[in-house]
Amino acid sequence: CVTLDVQAACQDATVTQELLKEGFHRDLLVKVELGGAREDAGGCAVAARTRLPSGIYVDPYELASLQQHNLTKAVLIPDVVDVEAPEYLATDLLVLLYLNPDPRCSRCFQAALPVHGRYHRPAEESEEVLVVLKSPEVLVCCCDNHLSAECWKPAEVEAPCPGKNVSPCQWYSVMHKPAYEESVLQVPVGLRQHSSFVCVVTLLVTVLCSSLILAAVCNNRHFS
Repeated sequence: CVTLDVQAACQDATVTQELLKEGFHRDLLVKVELGGAREDAGGCAVAARTRLPSGIYVDPYELASLQQHNLTKAVLIPDVVDVEAPEYLATDLLVLLYLNPDPRCSRCFQAALPVHGRYHRPAEESEEVLVVLKSPEVLVCCCDNHLSAECWKPAEVEAPCPGKNVSPCQWYSVMHKPAYEESVLQVPVGLRQHSSFVCVVTLLVTVLCSSLILAAVCNNRHFS
């Protein structure tokens, strides 16, 4: 587990959440600066638990690849995600993102997670929809210490404490103050008045491609 040297009493942690890049494929960057605790909290790990709305998802295959290369560590609930589903057929996703210590700050932790916007229904006027992402909950897992219930309250988390072979570990919810209450993802969408035009163009392209494929098959048969 990550070792924390915490000396002060029940001070709030500070949470910053940012959506990096543009378009459908973004990086969710979470930074946490812990407050203090009146007792020793050595041997602890820090994580951020956030609920992604149906308009955002994490690709479990991409996450598995990143975890294999030790680039990030997270737990998805549920762990089966339909990456092809549009927003109106998808469900919320709970993510537990393990944070790494910041070498420049003894009480600072951060981690980034790739997230993707889902396709939405066409809109009437605006060419984009807003997906609101609430501030995450800060969790601390202290495998070797009993912490005061006055400061950190037990949380129900079905995930191991990193660095420990014994599971489950008891996670605690930490009081925190977000730098921003929520983050907003702007997802491009089509306009409903363009539906007829899109259907016609799609049909013409389909017919053209089918004709080219059919012509290629006939030519191959002729030479054989």
